[in-house]
Amino acid sequence: MLDVPFRSAQQLARDIRRKKIGCLELLDLYLARVEKYDGALNSVVVRDFDRARTRARAADRALAKRQPWGPLHGVPMTIKESYDVAGLPTTWGVPAYAKNIAAKNAIVVDRLLGAGAVLFGKTNVPLYLGDWQSFNQIYGTTNNPWDVTRAPGGSSGGSAAALAAGLTGLEAGSDIGSSIRNPAHFCGVYGHKPTWGIVPRTGQALPWQQAAPVDIDVVGPLARTADDLALALSIMAGPDPIEAAGWQLRLRAPKQKRLRDFKVALMLDTPDIAVDQEVQARLRALAEFLRQQKVKVDERARPAIDPSEAFRVYTHLLRSATSDRQTDADFETNSGLARALPAGDESYRARAMRAAVMSHRDWLAFNETRHRMRRQWAEFFTGYDLLLCPVASTAAFPHDQKGERYDRTLMVNGTRVPVTDHLFWAGYTGAFYLPSTAAPCGFTPSGLPVGVQIVAPQYGDLTSLAFARLLEREFQGFVPPPGYV
Repeated sequence: MLDVPFRSAQQLARDIRRKKIGCLELLDLYLARVEKYDGALNSVVVRDFDRARTRARAADRALAKRQPWGPLHGVPMTIKESYDVAGLPTTWGVPAYAKNIAAKNAIVVDRLLGAGAVLFGKTNVPLYLGDWQSFNQIYGTTNNPWDVTRAPGGSSGGSAAALAAGLTGLEAGSDIGSSIRNPAHFCGVYGHKPTWGIVPRTGQALPWQQAAPVDIDVVGPLARTADDLALALSIMAGPDPIEAAGWQLRLRAPKQKRLRDFKVALMLDTPDIAVDQEVQARLRALAEFLRQQKVKVDERARPAIDPSEAFRVYTHLLRSATSDRQTDADFETNSGLARALPAGDESYRARAMRAAVMSHRDWLAFNETRHRMRRQWAEFFTGYDLLLCPVASTAAFPHDQKGERYDRTLMVNGTRVPVTDHLFWAGYTGAFYLPSTAAPCGFTPSGLPVGVQIVAPQYGDLTSLAFARLLEREFQGFVPPPGYV
């Protein structure tokens, strides 16, 4: 069994219930680890230790009276900085919001607290949550515990780094461009991007986004085990108070009980987006293992959609969904820049520029295309239970904070490619509301974690989580990074 700091949230909760460790004692263990290790990582950037100790003491008293609060009773956790926690700053890494103090909790925060968690801090993010690195002018740079010269991913990079280093028991992030999946992959932990709309994101938003859902964007859990993801999702998911008057969430339990019960498709790359051979090698190793377990693995099966067109649709919808960050002056400037673009320019920057100022009429056309593709995905999943594919094109890459993101590059198979190519694996499934679980899949020859993205049909969250749980038991689970044990 792993040492206490690296145990699952459920194991920690069991240890508390069985009086093997007290709630305050466990919290102090994690706080001491934050003090010891986080100077090199800079993952837990907002600390609420005093209130956490008060809550942990109350948790100990409640347990002594045999009044447990819920399945996470006494489990210490942190949460992504973008979630509102009453009395703490919510900045999204934006200097203009450095003094923005939340007045109340996000819905998800209240649900996790209601399940008994002890929240002691918030973890780092990139500016506007818009990068696969996690750095900003307010809190600085978060490093990857597997190699501090590399990024932990983003935008939930602080979340994944803290989990991997054993600084927290559980985490919650958000994902519109792989912001849960990518950090899980880079740091060797688990992350689940839920079906769009099943977890309320109220209170995980910029000041002007407090009421309306945001297209593609979801909130979901990160953890050190697949079981913890499933538990956290069960706590976080479900309608908000207004919607609860009319509907309940009932995710279908998976029919499959063993690995051999699954029929999966495997996608290693796509003609336009290269995937590093070190990443592909781990997915091939997984496929070989699955075949040995009598799993039906098909490397040619794909939904009947053009991957390049799917990426184009995703990019336009994504950048449209984030276009409200522009000031009126920005919008006018960007409108002029978009009009000046050559008609044939299909670079990421050009697509993003057009999307940021597109008309509602044009958005409706992209949305119609998206929903036609969504139906093709639904048809695909009548023949296959899951799609397995990369989370990103490479393992964790070195810090690179120069210039704009769309100007940066990274090495894939010895060739420099735009860093924005990473977005393909976020949007190929994410734009179509599909749930994905990122799970550990081994390591590169240099010792960096590699994850596999397990994609299920819409509302098939429990199926991808069940498959991740089986892989954890039979193929690969969480491994602590050296130097933090």
